Amino acid sequence: MTREVHAISYKELIRGNRNFRNLWLGQIISLMGDWFNLIATAILTANLTGSGLAVGGLFVVRSLAQFLSSPLGGVLADRFNRKKILILADILRFFIVLGFLFIKDASQIWLLYTLTALQLGISGIFFPTKNAILPDVVSEEGVGTANALSATTWSTMLAMGAFLGGQVAGKWGIAPAIWLDAFSYLLSAYFIRKISYTQTTAKSEEPLGLLSAFRLSFQGFGYLSQNREILIIAIQKASIMLAVSGFSEVIQVELSSKFFVIGEGGSTSLGWLYAVVGVGTGISPIIARWFTGDREVALRRAIATGYIITLIGLLLMYPLTDLGLVLVGSFFRGFGIAIIWVFSTTLLLKKLPNEVRGRVFGTEFAFLTLSGAIGSGLGGWLLGVMGLSLQKLILLMGVLVLIFGVNWLFNGVLRSRKLSS
Repeated sequence: MTREVHAISYKELIRGNRNFRNLWLGQIISLMGDWFNLIATAILTANLTGSGLAVGGLFVVRSLAQFLSSPLGGVLADRFNRKKILILADILRFFIVLGFLFIKDASQIWLLYTLTALQLGISGIFFPTKNAILPDVVSEEGVGTANALSATTWSTMLAMGAFLGGQVAGKWGIAPAIWLDAFSYLLSAYFIRKISYTQTTAKSEEPLGLLSAFRLSFQGFGYLSQNREILIIAIQKASIMLAVSGFSEVIQVELSSKFFVIGEGGSTSLGWLYAVVGVGTGISPIIARWFTGDREVALRRAIATGYIITLIGLLLMYPLTDLGLVLVGSFFRGFGIAIIWVFSTTLLLKKLPNEVRGRVFGTEFAFLTLSGAIGSGLGGWLLGVMGLSLQKLILLMGVLVLIFGVNWLFNGVLRSRKLSS
């Protein structure tokens, strides 16, 4: 396979497109803070409660908040100025995150969950809007490049933010991580404000009330139900969230706080686990896209390969006898997941019309966050209530990856080939 001849390079995109560059810089800064926050709140929950079920509950709250808000985010992104939505979301999250500084003991776990729900609920509006605005600030030839770079940035910040967040929380406690996360949102808003942007969505004279917003939020579901090919692509992130990512959130906290404890409460080892996944997801789209370019057939085949690589990563993690082997398995797990995640997004960006882009991405985000909530909640319940071992939980993850991978092979690769022939 060869590279796409007419694809815009990463260097050309960053140097030549000021609007994308500012959007990208805002993403770098806010994501760094987000991973600081995740490490801090996960360790805080584990230390205050000592319960795997409570940790699972934290990730359930994170996912459900985004599930409930993301369809609304899609409606807003298709109706109002996408740039203004992003800025407002950043400012609101700045004030919310500061509230984590007031949590001191286990009796305030309700406050931790509430603030998490508010923060991630607004993130559920931010991320579909960010996806929807991407084709507005780059040319059609640069969409694949911009999406791959954005995904790599997410992964790189996962690696750096989780590692540094683990180091900071392990040495100085969680307060510095909270402060850094809060101010990262202000810096993100600053860069997004510098984007020269004209609203591309059609302005509606109909007022947006509660009932109309509720009705419009379901239009993304309606579009997907009428376009089976798009639906199959849109559920890939949800599939991998249910099979792997939701469970992994709980497993990583359990491993770092009880098995491989390094730093305060295992915060340093948790940072390592997230960082290694970040490295895998960071380099994966760059390497894979070198072979696939933005060609649809190649992207579809690569997604199938992503499922195989993810399964290999889980097999390497399975023994749980050595932190080094767990880290290697985590790397391959992240490598495979990133291929599925990035290339399914690229396919959607190429196929979705602008007038429904926000709502479909909002619906897709709802799918994946609900799946993540189910995975995290089920993982916490199986570990904390049913007493299932970590190894058996990893085995369950492997079975689910195999099932969803086979489903994509038949419906996303072979069936698509028949339709196009």
